[in-house]
Amino acid sequence: MSPAAPLVETQGARIPALGLGTWNLRGRECAEAVVNALALGYRHIDTAAMYGNEREVGQGLRASGVTRDEVFITTKVWSSDIGQGDLQRSAEASLARLQMASVDLLLIHWPNPSIPLQDSIAALCDAKKRGLTRHIGVSNFSIDLLREAVALSSEPLVANQCECHPGREPSALVKACRKVGVAFVSHRPLGKGALASDPLLRRIGAAHNKSAAQAALRWHIQSGLGAIPKAARRRHLEENFAIFDFELSAGEMAEIAAMR
Repeated sequence: MSPAAPLVETQGARIPALGLGTWNLRGRECAEAVVNALALGYRHIDTAAMYGNEREVGQGLRASGVTRDEVFITTKVWSSDIGQGDLQRSAEASLARLQMASVDLLLIHWPNPSIPLQDSIAALCDAKKRGLTRHIGVSNFSIDLLREAVALSSEPLVANQCECHPGREPSALVKACRKVGVAFVSHRPLGKGALASDPLLRRIGAAHNKSAAQAALRWHIQSGLGAIPKAARRRHLEENFAIFDFELSAGEMAEIAAMR
């Protein structure tokens, strides 16, 4: 088994820096991916109400033999359901599908300009106070929306999950997150697979006997970011997780950060 993933720690939350993204995984494939990921050492599983696979994520966890308290589970409330009352009901429905008493992190999946942010954040805080989740956060929030959400929240917001990968690093947003004590978690950290053939990443990876994808994920970890690459096949799960036994040099980190 590969070494354990480091943690992204902020405001009481301890989020495993590398997790399994489950977007587009369905049915048996999803449950098996969760079982295999946990067997390999993953301890962070990311899902969402909109993904339509929370039930299978829960099944995979129970089939894995790994205890619930060993795994960090993130789920999200879809943008149409983030009003007062709707958000709490969505969270309760997610827990019923997962067959869990609570999740570790509940996120607003996308902002919704037709629903006052004050109402959404109040509902999110209430979900935490009710014990539906240990921590709360947001996803796909801009700098301005993040600052407004933090100012409105009576509970710590611990994460903002947004698209980020080499060649598309929202550095200003990352800095804004750090300034307010919010962890940045990258979705699509491999650019939907496009980075696997990038010449620069292939060269840097080869220097460490690693792949381009592993170089990209290592860049995330060394940058202090969380990352949740999606994978279904065991070999891809293994490859994505085998990034804790090497380190990129400062020069390599700078080269990757400069990608466009």
